[in-house]
Amino acid sequence: MDPVGVAAAPDAGPGPAWQSKCPWGAPNTTSMSCSLADVMSEQLAKELQLEEENAAFPEVVAVAEGPFITGENVDTSSDLMLAQMLQMEFDREYDAQLRREEKKINGDSKVSISFENYRKVHPYDSDSSEDEVDWQDTRHDPYRADKPTTTPRRGFIGKGKDITTKHDEVVCGRKNTARMENFAPEFQVGDGIGMDLKLSNQVFNALKQHAYSEERRSARLHEKKEHSTAEKAVDPKTRLLLYKMVNAGMLETITGCISTGKESVVFHAYGGKSTTEDKVIPPECAIKVFKTTLNEFKNRDKYIKDDYRFKDRFSKLNPRKIIRMWAEKEMHNLTRMQTAGIPCPQVVILKKHVLVMSFIGQDQVPAPKLKDVTLSSEDMKKAYYQILNMMQRLYKECNLVHADLSEYNMLWHDGKVWLIDVSQSVEPTHPHGLEFLFRDCRNVSQFFQKGGVAEALNERELFNAVSGLNITADNEVDFQAEIEALEKMNEDHVQNHGKKLSMFSSDGDPPIYDE
Repeated sequence: MDPVGVAAAPDAGPGPAWQSKCPWGAPNTTSMSCSLADVMSEQLAKELQLEEENAAFPEVVAVAEGPFITGENVDTSSDLMLAQMLQMEFDREYDAQLRREEKKINGDSKVSISFENYRKVHPYDSDSSEDEVDWQDTRHDPYRADKPTTTPRRGFIGKGKDITTKHDEVVCGRKNTARMENFAPEFQVGDGIGMDLKLSNQVFNALKQHAYSEERRSARLHEKKEHSTAEKAVDPKTRLLLYKMVNAGMLETITGCISTGKESVVFHAYGGKSTTEDKVIPPECAIKVFKTTLNEFKNRDKYIKDDYRFKDRFSKLNPRKIIRMWAEKEMHNLTRMQTAGIPCPQVVILKKHVLVMSFIGQDQVPAPKLKDVTLSSEDMKKAYYQILNMMQRLYKECNLVHADLSEYNMLWHDGKVWLIDVSQSVEPTHPHGLEFLFRDCRNVSQFFQKGGVAEALNERELFNAVSGLNITADNEVDFQAEIEALEKMNEDHVQNHGKKLSMFSSDGDPPIYDE
């Protein structure tokens, strides 16, 4: 039969009348004539499907590939395949969320919770990313040390020849290896924890001691760097103070360190321009930086806690404030001495624990200490009478006792003696003021007697000459006992009356010794 004739058969003659009037009849549509081979063609079917899609979605020009497209050869024309791929992507995201929740809940707890029963293991999830870790692989981490087997309370496990005690070499070695996790983070233990290493007790104890030593050393270095003034160096806060002084024009430049001591470090600097009209900055300055470590001040609080000028501000619970008060105390003492005309450094400015003073010396060379200079007999005698005069004026006019007077704190410059380091100076009404004065008299008397000054008084005579007290004692023990009795009487008077008035009885002012 001719296929063309079959296709044209319905048009051979008119159909029945009831067929054309039936509402359920097929509508009369004109169709293009084509051959059966064209109808069965796969290419024609795809073209017809594309025409239908364009008619249904005229705005969509092309279908964008989503993240669920896993390959170029995947056929996405099937709705079932699209649904399966979308479901697979959703299951992956759901499983990832479950893993995050499980990790968040468990944390470092020894008892863990598993959401494995809630996972959506999709049968079509055949493609697995290389970056993802399989769910079952997270059960055992090969790089995590296995927990050592606990030994029962009786101290051994097993029976007969298979018995293993808690002192077994293998068991102890594995326990020691696992204990290395408790070392400080700064102590690198390497990858040995994840291996089957067996450390002997001797090796483990040596490593443990070394780890603790390194941890303490690191803490000391951090404390020293952040909070302390090192030898011939300054901490960051002190360095910032010095930079501000230079930037403000108060100091032109800081040349370097000229002296170090137990309590402070002294730097030399060239003075700059004065910020105020009433303050004159000398050409050369000495910067005294009090050390911010408390080791040097732990035995020095007696100089300031009983000083009535600072007693109300002293706090044993906050010892770091002692350092600033120590610098402030030296500034006030130098101001008193300068007002009385005693040769001493001139105060320029005080910033926290940094005190700027005039420089005693010339051209960056500090004046020598009295113990380091070689003087003639005339100069030695001259220096003695100068010091005696300064001690009397310091006691009477400044109402101060040096409390650390010796050849180490006296400079020889321009033919006269200069007093320095008066941060520990106290008033005579201090509970230990007379004891400090007697100690100063002993140091001065011994130094000049060894220097060949025949006119030098002994410590008891010098004490009476400076203080004006007439203590008549045959020996030093009785002399100090009377001094302590006077201090006790004065302290009781101050506590009862609340006034710092001296109750010391004297026979009048002592004669002022002059050169």
